[in-house]
Amino acid sequence: MSMYWDVIDARVLEHGRFWVKFADGLEGTVRMQPSAFRGVFQRLADPAFFQQLYVNHYFVTWPGELDLAPDAMHEQIKQSGEWVLS
Repeated sequence: MSMYWDVIDARVLEHGRFWVKFADGLEGTVRMQPSAFRGVFQRLADPAFFQQLYVNHYFVTWPGELDLAPDAMHEQIKQSGEWVLS
């Protein structure tokens, strides 16, 4: 069963920023500030690695099963058009 926050498309706009579209038609951007590239997300500081973004089972994902919560992403984009991670 598909949920309204399921990601159906995404693409990198620039390092640290990508566009996303959800099953309910909502679209917006996610911007990762440099301070977000820590812990499990440290590998995303490498622009070549960040470019490997893809959609897997309705999640924005990178190699190594690194992904973002689609429900939280949807909520923030619904409110302001962009989710800023810091």
